[in-house]
Amino acid sequence: MSKITVRPSVESNVITALSGYQLLENSLLNKGTSFSEEERDVFGLHGLLPPTIGTLEEQVSRRLQVLRDFSTDIERYAFLRDLQDTNETLFFSLLVQNLEELLPIVYTPTVGAGCEQFSRLYRKPRGLFLSPPHAHRIESILAHPRFDGVEVIVVTDGERILGLGDQGAGGMGIPIGKLALYVGCGGLHPATTLPIMLDVGTDNPVCLDDPLYVGWRHERLRGQEYDDFVEQFVSAVIKRWPHVLLQWEDFAKSNATRMLERYRDRLCTFNDDVQGTAAVATGALLSAVEVTGVPLTEQRVAVMGAGSAGCGIAELIRQAMVDAGLSEHEASSRFFMVDREGLLVEGMGDIASFQKPFLQPKAATRDWTLDHPDRIALLDVVRNAKPTTLIGVSGQTGAFSEPVVRLMSELNARPVIFPLSNPTSRAEATPADLDAWSEGRAVIGTGSPFPPLLRDGVAFKVDQTNNSYIFPGVGLGATAVKAMRISDTMLMAAAKALAEASPARKDPKASLLPPVTALRDVSVTVALAVARQAHLEGLTEGIEADEIEGLILQKVWVPQYLPYKLA
Repeated sequence: MSKITVRPSVESNVITALSGYQLLENSLLNKGTSFSEEERDVFGLHGLLPPTIGTLEEQVSRRLQVLRDFSTDIERYAFLRDLQDTNETLFFSLLVQNLEELLPIVYTPTVGAGCEQFSRLYRKPRGLFLSPPHAHRIESILAHPRFDGVEVIVVTDGERILGLGDQGAGGMGIPIGKLALYVGCGGLHPATTLPIMLDVGTDNPVCLDDPLYVGWRHERLRGQEYDDFVEQFVSAVIKRWPHVLLQWEDFAKSNATRMLERYRDRLCTFNDDVQGTAAVATGALLSAVEVTGVPLTEQRVAVMGAGSAGCGIAELIRQAMVDAGLSEHEASSRFFMVDREGLLVEGMGDIASFQKPFLQPKAATRDWTLDHPDRIALLDVVRNAKPTTLIGVSGQTGAFSEPVVRLMSELNARPVIFPLSNPTSRAEATPADLDAWSEGRAVIGTGSPFPPLLRDGVAFKVDQTNNSYIFPGVGLGATAVKAMRISDTMLMAAAKALAEASPARKDPKASLLPPVTALRDVSVTVALAVARQAHLEGLTEGIEADEIEGLILQKVWVPQYLPYKLA
């Protein structure tokens, strides 16, 4: 494949040596019926296209009409994936102009079904599948010239896809979807993005027994073999792209935090499930303070789901409490982490290192009234600890039961309740139930989109407290200044920038987060905060502070057709 040269938009020029079918089959270059008469002459396209010369706007209108005629979201998802593989400029123009409508299809919740049906939907190659039988080829695979411009990689091993568990090679739907949001919401150029699936096998019998399964038919690699394979991959990435941003996505609890700690000081990397979720939850809680009137230093937070995501949220909120004036001990004591075994307390077995800072002392629960003496359930925590905020990342449908929510509402004038698990089917509660059980007083944020609520006869939009408010801006800011690392303080800066953009800061009756339609603007705001923090910490080289905004704005790609020149 010929290397593509994309010049700055001020030159409005694309140079390529491709022509004919090769040009039309290149998703980054294809313009469909919008190739001009002159371009059809130069690139040998006469006869390969209908004679009418259309515009991008006409193409967007036509594709939107077809999209809306489908009866199911999985059909729409498949249609959009085909469009992305055919014409990326058209795909992203359609997405950017219709973010609110298409985000739930391109990503959560529909991407979950897309992962489950990945083998049946698979048509064209996108990204890279790296598996142990070809581990010795990783460097040569990455070395291809088509990847010269890569700046952002999203990688998964498919073991913990949303709340659906092990999807094997089907997990590739997540990196593809995430990177679509990096482009659509963050403005990165699609040619700079690369989705990667570390196909280390699967323990999902549905995948292994499916004759159409496209992945490596092998039980999931574990232990030292797994670690060695990941190390080989990361080493090859660092060698190939010294300034790349590598995002880890949907790794199991046993690997997510461990891999992040192992590699965070070796390259610019972060785990979106752990850190991105933490940043958006922290930003939303900082916004909720404006609504409830309960200061951050007085918040008491119960987290349902004490895995890497839940503890990541607790860690960042705890740091925000420390920034607001609490000691680390005081801040830690305000968190109540609930897992399958109940509240995490000192002395419990099988405690992960990232859970230890949030263990409650046994003495603190000695006088609690419990429904069952051998286990402290969520309802027990709410009854005795009296939390002001309830956050769910458990993937357990209905975990926020009616008794739990009603008790939260008795204890708090405006209880903050964030059921963040994805997809929609795995949410801890629906906004409609939360609203009914709290008599309209709950401050709600969800991981997936839900219909508006009706409050006082007026439709009230449910805040989608989704990582799409954070990671596209982190990627834009980090790549614009070539950040060497992603620090915790950079993610805190992202969370605080999101909170600063909250409509609730000006009107406590308004939403916690800006509308989804404003995600491109939000991403630039987050990018500025992240890049400035990186510069402040000395994590950039050769960049002056007054250059940062220009570098970010220059990097925002607008999907539009440019004139082509023959190389």
